Amino acid sequence: MVERKEISRSVLKRLPGYLAYLKNLPEDAPAHISATALATALGMGEVQVRKDLALVSDGGRPKIGYLRTALVEDIEQFLGYDNTTDAIIVGAGKLGCALLGYEGFAEYGLNIVAAFDRTPHEDPSGKQVYPMEKMQSFCKRNKILMGIITVPASVAQNVADMMIECGIKAIWNFAPVHLDAPDNILIQNQNMATNLAVLSMHLQAQMKPKKD
Repeated sequence: MVERKEISRSVLKRLPGYLAYLKNLPEDAPAHISATALATALGMGEVQVRKDLALVSDGGRPKIGYLRTALVEDIEQFLGYDNTTDAIIVGAGKLGCALLGYEGFAEYGLNIVAAFDRTPHEDPSGKQVYPMEKMQSFCKRNKILMGIITVPASVAQNVADMMIECGIKAIWNFAPVHLDAPDNILIQNQNMATNLAVLSMHLQAQMKPKKD
């Protein structure tokens, strides 16, 4: 793996796509893969893929490519998947509980340790949902740096402000609203409305009658 560098968010968004493709190749697939083959499989530009991989791995060899297992390890290490990040959720409704109980996050180095809500209870996953007033002490005590927001839009900004006061530096926001935060706080919006609009527009385009 190459020395860790600062890279753009656009590259960070592409790396998980490379990783998912590599990890889903059949066991009898060739041991090596080239940037050209990866670009072709994903419908991307070869130059872009080559540059992206060069940022995270120095294992590429001319005419041979990358050893797949080593490239997977390099990408996972670069993305921090080999280091578990503890996180909390605020909002224990249906979406919050679904995320709280999803075991697949462990594959990406994410460990949701607890949730907070106006109504404390034990989630079906066995994790505790605490009252909101305990969030600050919990985060400070457990050195939590990541928070996930799954509350209604009307209270999302207030929750984000509370998280920042608790020392949280990165927020994964599922609420359909723009959140304001200081420059040193990273907010990643999971905007389902936008994603659905893109999918709908694609379907409409595909369903339009073709002109002779």
